[in-house]
Amino acid sequence: MGLTVTFRHFEPNDALKTYSEEKVSKIERYVPNLRESHVILSLEKRRHIAEVIVNVNKGKITAKEVSEDNMYSAIDLVMDKIESQARKYKDKLTSHKDQHRKAKHNILSADGISDTDKDEAIRTESVVVETMSLAEAIEHINLIDNEFLVFRNSGSEKVNILYKRRDGDLGLIEPENQ
Repeated sequence: MGLTVTFRHFEPNDALKTYSEEKVSKIERYVPNLRESHVILSLEKRRHIAEVIVNVNKGKITAKEVSEDNMYSAIDLVMDKIESQARKYKDKLTSHKDQHRKAKHNILSADGISDTDKDEAIRTESVVVETMSLAEAIEHINLIDNEFLVFRNSGSEKVNILYKRRDGDLGLIEPENQ
């Protein structure tokens, strides 16, 4: 994760910089693959202003807070807002609101395999198929460690498979006879 701290209208301070870094690093528990974040600390007359911009997958989380006391309290206030937004972002990605639409599908069934062929079957895995759009599936596969994601496409109502290719791109399998 890349972190930059910018000081405006006052001298840079190592203590404020390390304090900001510690606070921003706590966001990684909500957004594991954090790309970069930017902290802007400024002083206007007696107002201490802290602004944080966090770049996540295909989006930004931003917040700004003003404190009359000191810069540390402004950082604490803005990080409370950022933490709340990051929690909402994570909940949105791992939403369980569509549980009634989820169905269990057996990817590899051992029913049609004879005893001699069972030695060749490497592993049987059952997965829960969630209904989501393609954009949501792309966001979801970027957050998880699996190489593939089985989901029901909300646009076509068909079961699709999204997988990570060796070159880093994503592939999509859409069955025609469903």
